[in-house]
Amino acid sequence: MICITVAPTSRTLAKVDILNACRYADVVELALDHLIKEPDVKDLITGFDKPIIVSCRRKQDGGQFEGSEQERMGLLRQAIVAGPAYIELDLDIAPKIPRFGKTQRVISFTRMDQPESDIDSIFDEAANAHADVVKFTWPTPTLDDAWPLLVAVSQKRRLPIVGMGLGRADLTFSLLGEKYGSPWIYAALERGLEAFPGQATVFELDETYACREIDKSTVFIAIAGFGEAQTITTRILNAAFKQIGVNVRCLPIELGDVKMLKKMLDVLKIKAILVSEGNGQRLMPLAEHIDKHDAQSEYIDLLLRRDDGWHGYNTLWRSGLRALETAVSGDAKRGLDRQNVLVLGNGGMAQSMVYGVTQRKGLVSICGPKDKESQKIAATNECRFIPFAQLYDTLADVVVIADRHVVCGQNQGNVNPSLFRPNHTVLDVSDPPKEHALFTEARERGCKTVEPQSVYVDQLNAQFKAITGRDLPPEAFVKGLAE
Repeated sequence: MICITVAPTSRTLAKVDILNACRYADVVELALDHLIKEPDVKDLITGFDKPIIVSCRRKQDGGQFEGSEQERMGLLRQAIVAGPAYIELDLDIAPKIPRFGKTQRVISFTRMDQPESDIDSIFDEAANAHADVVKFTWPTPTLDDAWPLLVAVSQKRRLPIVGMGLGRADLTFSLLGEKYGSPWIYAALERGLEAFPGQATVFELDETYACREIDKSTVFIAIAGFGEAQTITTRILNAAFKQIGVNVRCLPIELGDVKMLKKMLDVLKIKAILVSEGNGQRLMPLAEHIDKHDAQSEYIDLLLRRDDGWHGYNTLWRSGLRALETAVSGDAKRGLDRQNVLVLGNGGMAQSMVYGVTQRKGLVSICGPKDKESQKIAATNECRFIPFAQLYDTLADVVVIADRHVVCGQNQGNVNPSLFRPNHTVLDVSDPPKEHALFTEARERGCKTVEPQSVYVDQLNAQFKAITGRDLPPEAFVKGLAE
């Protein structure tokens, strides 16, 4: 179930806010701490067909209540008498406020500074305070920080647990909460009404993550990152999984300590993880089996669990090369023989493309803002290193944009688009399907361009086939790219 929090400042508009939330939520939380004047709680919560949770949070817990603690506790007591389905009480005040009527007690523990590790003792304390539901809230910038919450909700306990992670990784917890049976997960009604920066909206949970379709038998495919490209991938894959009739869905994660990641993936029974530029090199140590060419590229973008362990694959360099060779020669089998190819950027994707082009007999040069990294890539692949200061003196037939962190501009350390000439063929693999600003400039300057969307379609189809053994339905691309 999805719980939408409303935090009105006006008593007059509060019922309108609750009504709007009731249209999309299974449960509605009414936060009293934002109200300017003391409310009549009974009047506010009467007349709705969805369960109401009433809360009133202190500033130290992320709320906005301006009065004294005694005034806040008085307001909570009044709220209980009004008879909502649930009342949220902080762990430290719960023993001072007795149970009343049929209202169930959500006993809440909040830390705004860091994750909490001693969940068991807090859970026991909440149970002793007559909790019906136990709630945990703390910052979750990465999967590591969300991990104690994920462990708590995935284990069978005598009382149900709900959680709110402060950060984008809260989305990870929410989707896993649906799988493991949390009574509800939290969402914003719309952008601008989030309880914390980055909180998912109810429409995002429904339309992108198919949250209400997740159950205890759902298998997750992890998507590393929360960027625009990762969101598009999630929409396409979720549509494809649904179309072919498998109970598999995407789980976004923000990577933390890679040393702990394999254990987390095993505990959560994650079947695969898709990664993009920036993480491909970091995850190499997790691959127990890897093709020799992918290993030599020093980059992977797909980790797939098989019976004998985790297999690593580099699908992007193959998709990029196929598209580039077709554009250059009209035939992906002819290679890049005698083509001067400039790979622009640093990092894993640049290393990967240098390796791939070298294997296809291209005459490769590598240049990026970080000369030492470029030199290392050049030495590893026995290709030409171009100091960044000499970029504009370099002759090339093909330019490969392979680093999303490269900045298009005229300042020091930027790449000036005057680099491009009409005779260039330009490939963008920096962050498919998104288009780099340099690629846009190349197109406008008359270069022959290899669209990142075409590379992306080929890559994602290869990944989907590796995961499912089936081609990705074209209709899924239409759905994912259209939204």
